[in-house]
Amino acid sequence: MAKPPKKNVFLFYCAECEELAHKVAAQSDSITLQTIKWRTFDDGFPNIYINNAQDLRGNHVAFLASFSHPGAIFEQISVIYNLPRLFAASFTLVLPFFPTGSFERMEEEGDVATAFTMARILSNIPISRGGPTSVVIYDIHALQERFYFGDNVLPLFETGIPLLKQRLQQLPDADDVVIAFPDDGAWKRFHKQLDHYPVVICTKVREENKRIVRIKEGSPAGRHVVIVDDLVQSGGTLIECQKVLAAHGAAKVSAYVTHGVFPKQSWKRFLHVNGMETSFSYFWITDSCPHTVKTIADKAPFEVLSLAGSIADALVI
Repeated sequence: MAKPPKKNVFLFYCAECEELAHKVAAQSDSITLQTIKWRTFDDGFPNIYINNAQDLRGNHVAFLASFSHPGAIFEQISVIYNLPRLFAASFTLVLPFFPTGSFERMEEEGDVATAFTMARILSNIPISRGGPTSVVIYDIHALQERFYFGDNVLPLFETGIPLLKQRLQQLPDADDVVIAFPDDGAWKRFHKQLDHYPVVICTKVREENKRIVRIKEGSPAGRHVVIVDDLVQSGGTLIECQKVLAAHGAAKVSAYVTHGVFPKQSWKRFLHVNGMETSFSYFWITDSCPHTVKTIADKAPFEVLSLAGSIADALVI
């Protein structure tokens, strides 16, 4: 039986995602880029115009978002809520990084679970002619967050790990790679996708007032150890893991995270100095956080693995 033809998709994007949007469109003739005028009134509030809105009727529409800071969320949500109402055949929101994901725990009365709040905001996206909105998210921080979304949207949870596996196969020492997880949470999330590699599992233990990283399982001796996690903020945990892995005989240590958040320019802690390799041989991230990609481009040890192909595949399902 012949496969049904792939659907044509009109892809809108926020200004921060322009480069990624062009990469996505280059992956498929079925994806056509569309533009938005991101203007503001004198008081700073958004004055937004969706170009060619009449052409969206009966067509599949998608929006590539980046919620990199609270101010950007409001103007993008305004567009996201409006696009399905333009008689689109279907609507897909691509939010590569779910930014509030690390704030989902309520440990005492008064804590606010902002991840749940964000999920509720996205769950109220209006339905299109084709039904509920599809929301594409990569490596959401806590697995239980997939249950925060309501029935009005269809969350599609993707991962950047296939990009890492492809890159590891290209390394000259590919046969000597060991995967390390900084804690049990990272192991639970990723080990099934990387189960053909030897594994080291680290853990944090409290000694007096300090939290110390220890090796819980596995041996890094003489191997190229790649630490795998979903995101990095300050990088403190990765640095402590590298130290303990090196102390136990790792020949080289590299790192992969899907989301390179790096607030306050914390990426500088990992730079090679004067072209000389320091603690990390490679540091792979994806382009899920576009502002980071622009900042660290061509700075060793960083390499960017693009989600463009994966996003394109998700859009033309």
